[in-house]
Amino acid sequence: MAGLLDTLPRITSARSRRCSSYDRRGGNADSIRIAPGATVTLAEIAGAGVIRHLWFTFSHKDPMCRRNLVLRMYWDGCAQPSVECPVGDFFGQGWGERYNYVALPVCAAPQDGHALVSYFPMPFARGARIEIENQSVQPCDACFYYIDYEECRPRDCADGRFHAWWHRSLHQPASGAQLEWGMGQHAHNLTDQHNHLLVDTRGRGHYVGVQYYVDSPTPLWYGEGDDMFFIDGEPWPPSLHGTGTEDYFNTAWGPKEQFTHLYFGAPRINTGQSDWFGRTHVYRFHVEDPIRFSQSLRGSIEIGHADCLQSDTVTVAYWYQTPCAQLPPLPPAAQRQNMPALSALELQRWRAAFCALHGKAVWGHEDWPAVVKRALERRFFKKSLAPARARAAAAHELIAQQKMLRRRTKRSA
Repeated sequence: MAGLLDTLPRITSARSRRCSSYDRRGGNADSIRIAPGATVTLAEIAGAGVIRHLWFTFSHKDPMCRRNLVLRMYWDGCAQPSVECPVGDFFGQGWGERYNYVALPVCAAPQDGHALVSYFPMPFARGARIEIENQSVQPCDACFYYIDYEECRPRDCADGRFHAWWHRSLHQPASGAQLEWGMGQHAHNLTDQHNHLLVDTRGRGHYVGVQYYVDSPTPLWYGEGDDMFFIDGEPWPPSLHGTGTEDYFNTAWGPKEQFTHLYFGAPRINTGQSDWFGRTHVYRFHVEDPIRFSQSLRGSIEIGHADCLQSDTVTVAYWYQTPCAQLPPLPPAAQRQNMPALSALELQRWRAAFCALHGKAVWGHEDWPAVVKRALERRFFKKSLAPARARAAAAHELIAQQKMLRRRTKRSA
């Protein structure tokens, strides 16, 4: 098995090149300015090659500049970008924030995450263009950057083209009510219709990872949501079906402590917040286990079991494919801003409403009033998320699983 460093001794015919913001006059003004609303081309490369390394840092008065600066990458003369993503989210920095973050393909380095770095290889055969648009109302006073690449022969650049897609969903409960962890009977979910979409593409390639930024307006655990990956247009059940959000991100019992690994981790947790309120960032890279597809891939994840919770969820999915995909358009800057942070005042309002339902002052541990509970049960608790065809497939899968487990028990007896 090849190791990460096995190719370092290999001598090739490639030639190293760089596009950077260095001062062409020989001075120390090694940055460029980007006016509000302006788009600048940072690299325009002819011929064949591979982007090997990106490094950025910015001086910008807009506190949301990392959500308002948009990174785009174009391969092989395509009119549509294969990467269109807010700069911060691409490099593992959610909500316009800055924090240190360590992973193999991308990271945010000291001081306090100011340095944004990528080592994703990005091949191209007929040219590449990388640009940044400043969608802030304030100027970017300084953009410093390195774009290191190799010039190669076209036959050495026949690999998949790199893609990254930013997607946000202000998720609403599929049943209409937020019912998790003992708050009612859950639906059985046999569809991805209500899930948060990670990737939906046609072509041939492999999915290699995702950044997952969740802002939870409830203390209830959002991580019961399963991941689902449908390969090449297959029906239910998908080839890859998971068991929970924290499981997909290689953690267990919920990410409540910071942890970073080359391939997965939780660099930003909801420190100081009760239970699962607020912002959490987790990531996973499929470096050793890419999800391969020949015709199409649709990947998604539930928000709470059976999509029962509300959240503000943003993801950046990374994958390689041919031919280049046409990404859905990036929402305008106004639709990419953060939801307001919730405070003790909002919690007290909820408490007041709960007391009003009871018609008297209550401590807060009580159940819903009987009339309210009956109404919720009629309207929400038994809503089916299981199409008939999927139910039949699920029954077949359950029988197959039971047979497998019985065989295993018999062999181990």
